[in-house]
Amino acid sequence: MKNRLNLAEKGQEAIKPLHQMGNHLKKSTVEKNLLEMIKIRVSQISGCAYCLDMHWKDARALGETEQRLYGLSAWHEAPYYSEREKAGLQWAEAVKVGKVSDDVYAEAAKHFSEAELIDLTMATCLIDTWNKVNIAFPKLAGTYVVGQWG
Repeated sequence: MKNRLNLAEKGQEAIKPLHQMGNHLKKSTVEKNLLEMIKIRVSQISGCAYCLDMHWKDARALGETEQRLYGLSAWHEAPYYSEREKAGLQWAEAVKVGKVSDDVYAEAAKHFSEAELIDLTMATCLIDTWNKVNIAFPKLAGTYVVGQWG
């Protein structure tokens, strides 16, 4: 792939709201591990190698296990996710594809407060946006260092 513009350098004003949303989500009561798993799962669906590398490393730094990370693409069948985590992953997948059924909403609402549902939605939308941005203006996958972006 040919070099493209460096968004971090040339697009600071444009991406400032994305960073602000990320700062909001740092204060969320949704577990940090679950937010990282959602970022990984959405990035798997989007096919964003840079984001997968980043959030895999961040999840490992938070103490997430290899088994749970390897199983994310088949979380429906894996026994090592809690009902809350499954509801969060199901919610994120539904939001990602734009088809949130009443059943998916009802299941998520059993496990998350209204504020947490909003944060799960915003986390899903934010990583989906970062996926698209990083696919348009790719960074080299494998170069991320935990904590690099604050």
